[in-house]
Amino acid sequence: MHVPRFGKLNSQKMTDAFKKGLSTLAKGGFKKLFNHIDQLTIKRGVDEMGIDKFINQCALIAAGSGAASGAGGLATMLVGAPLDMVNLVVQQFRVTMAIRYHNTGEYKINFVDCFRMVAASLKVDAGVTITKNIMEEVVAKMVLVFGSRAAERLLPVVGAVIGGGANYLFIKRVAGNLMREPVYY
Repeated sequence: MHVPRFGKLNSQKMTDAFKKGLSTLAKGGFKKLFNHIDQLTIKRGVDEMGIDKFINQCALIAAGSGAASGAGGLATMLVGAPLDMVNLVVQQFRVTMAIRYHNTGEYKINFVDCFRMVAASLKVDAGVTITKNIMEEVVAKMVLVFGSRAAERLLPVVGAVIGGGANYLFIKRVAGNLMREPVYY
């Protein structure tokens, strides 16, 4: 089987680009994404589907963007990876909000409390206040997930499977962590 070569591709440069994008999220982007999520819609989704189906729906949405960004190899990864990263964060927030609503009956949550739950689901100690350092630690955990599969995405079909599968499993793992060790703020 012939494997296409793209010249010298520096995976460190790709990882650094992902880190830069996630660092931008840590400087206010997380809050902007959070503010665009309709919490009432999440409540309705959990009420209509149940928590397990809602979590699965979020995982499938995350898988879709992961598969799309890896489907065309390098060409779609360069354009799709930032959008995939944003979608992955949004789905993580949605799952976090849904589980909190499911466990407490309260569907409105503020950004700081939601982010603390996200940090806890990733096993990051958020302490009392959410600081830039906490957000950067969450970014570091996400880089491990996102960056570790970047090279594999260079092969179109393999990239789609890996990108979609990794996103799906990431969201399911976040949900599993929150369900096993509920954290309420």
